[in-house]
Amino acid sequence: MIKKARTLFDKIWEAHVVERKENFPDLIYIDRHFIHEVTSPQAFDTLRQKNLPVARPKQTVATADHNVPTKNQHLPIKETLSKFQVDTLIQNCRDFELELFGLGHEKQGIVHVIGPELGLTLPGMTIVCGDSHTSTHGAFGSVAFGIGTSQVGQVLGTQCLLLHKPKTMRIEINGKLRRGVSAKDIILYIISQISTSGGTGYFVEYAGTAIEALSMEGRMTICNMSIEMGARGGLIAPDQTTFDYLKGKEYAPKDEAWNKAVNYWGTLHTDEGATYDKVLYFDATKIPPMITYGTNPGMGVGIADTIPLDSFEGSLDDYNKALWYMDLTAGEPIQGKKIDYVFIGSCTNARIEDLRTVANFVKGKQKAKDVEVWIVPGSKSVEVQAKQEGLDQIFIDAGFELRQAGCSACLAMNEDKIPAGKYCVSTSNRNFEGRQGPGSRTFLASPLTAAAAAITGKVADVRTMLQEETDLLTV
Repeated sequence: MIKKARTLFDKIWEAHVVERKENFPDLIYIDRHFIHEVTSPQAFDTLRQKNLPVARPKQTVATADHNVPTKNQHLPIKETLSKFQVDTLIQNCRDFELELFGLGHEKQGIVHVIGPELGLTLPGMTIVCGDSHTSTHGAFGSVAFGIGTSQVGQVLGTQCLLLHKPKTMRIEINGKLRRGVSAKDIILYIISQISTSGGTGYFVEYAGTAIEALSMEGRMTICNMSIEMGARGGLIAPDQTTFDYLKGKEYAPKDEAWNKAVNYWGTLHTDEGATYDKVLYFDATKIPPMITYGTNPGMGVGIADTIPLDSFEGSLDDYNKALWYMDLTAGEPIQGKKIDYVFIGSCTNARIEDLRTVANFVKGKQKAKDVEVWIVPGSKSVEVQAKQEGLDQIFIDAGFELRQAGCSACLAMNEDKIPAGKYCVSTSNRNFEGRQGPGSRTFLASPLTAAAAAITGKVADVRTMLQEETDLLTV
């Protein structure tokens, strides 16, 4: 009997179907459940109301990230609501005997950073969290996606979810990225081309030579922002790069179990001849350093381009409202726009590779005098490693502030907020109105482009700066 060719997504999904009935959603088993302080309280209350235990406590891991301060974490949290949410998480984890990486714990950090770095995220898994950017974990060849608070309760109580199977999309990016262009530019470019609704209803598999050439950190950045195109999630087939990253991680398989796991993981790829509901192709050589100019991630342009005269997303009124909020004018260049803050962090770009990239670029340079720069590691582990490698001193010498681990100014649910009317070049994933603080104005960009803005005090084309450095070396 000839087996039907299947996509990577189909293989993982089918392996986790507990029960299937016609005209009903599939009952899917969940391998790993991550929780944090924001979307879990009501779920635990539901368990208490129904007098239910957590079905499989060892499958759930908790951390505090959204509400935590990134300065003086040894002191009590100042903001009343933030303190209440973190304290509630601590109590819930005690009551239900769940592992918690809270403030002060060596494994604490942003939920989508600590999962991969600890080896809790593995190929072939189904992974959920009450957070939209759970898609990050798909970089390891897992089906990972965000869920709502009621679903958090369902997973805690049953370790399963009722889900309709999404459609599949393949996005293939081939060619070699040009100097100064990174994974963040790839995903911002794709979203600018297909819009923030272009992936709605789909689970996206990223493939092609440009994807294969990326590090795991780069792949996580790509999958992280799948949500910004409306997709249910994104994933990338595991390969030797994946295995090398995971080998030796604390929670990854060991010894013979490792060999067995790698043999299985090697089967997690799309079969030749498998079909997708939609396929898109992009040329990596045509992708420039990207930056957003509006109030959704689809409003992005190449750093050297002018702001479009109109948008293919939404109404003209909405487009004009976004430009009014950002105090920008259609047709003007975005390059050269003066900025006030630079934020390098978030579950999109706060890993050690991101910090190394920034440190390598700014070494020996000074930030612009009117710009405030925050470097916020994605985890305590990243924070410690940055200091061990001497990156902290490079940042200090450049006038940057290296803070402690947390979500920070990505979403301003803590003490780190961009003031009203101020411009921030941010490596985070969303530029909605008020996302980084009431009235704040956000330009999304890569860590390298953010570093260039920090040094120049304005939106700058990092390619020009890199070329100038090369020219100096050849004189």
